[in-house]
Amino acid sequence: MAGSLILVDEFTVSSPASSFIIGGGSAGSSTLNYSMDSTYNVYMLNYQNVFMSSDGAKARMRFTKSTDNSVDSSANYDQSHKAMYHNQSFYNSGSANATYIDSLALGTTNPESSLGTIFCFNFVNASEYSFITREGIQTTGTPETAGIMGGAVLQVAQATNGIQFFSDTGNIASGTFTLYGLKK
Repeated sequence: MAGSLILVDEFTVSSPASSFIIGGGSAGSSTLNYSMDSTYNVYMLNYQNVFMSSDGAKARMRFTKSTDNSVDSSANYDQSHKAMYHNQSFYNSGSANATYIDSLALGTTNPESSLGTIFCFNFVNASEYSFITREGIQTTGTPETAGIMGGAVLQVAQATNGIQFFSDTGNIASGTFTLYGLKK
């Protein structure tokens, strides 16, 4: 994949943020103010060193609409994932008709951080559903290592151009989010 990834947007949370958008052309959120478009068929988002301001908080996601860069908060998100822990049983989790895409709970101090990769498909196609696949790993204060692998879809045929990240409680305290286009 070397040479196939083109940096298109990035955002570093340097002070606690209740929400921000990567991609989506949202001025003030991302560094490069890039909006996902037909330049690339697939986008890849990496995140690392993500900490929350409230212990046990979850970083959530929504997609932004290409028509006006607004966040789609409709109850049309379906998701499924496998949560894998090193010291307990794995389990399957999912939801239908939610207003967001959920993640595993995170902490506030070292080593309670998360990192992972999200692939974005059909985001610019107004005739298809936008969907993601994701994989991530995190550690907890126990200490415990946990992983998540799965996907999610917005069941609305519309073009989308970015991802909003927000916390279910408190703020996202820190993290680096980097968006790449995959060369056609």
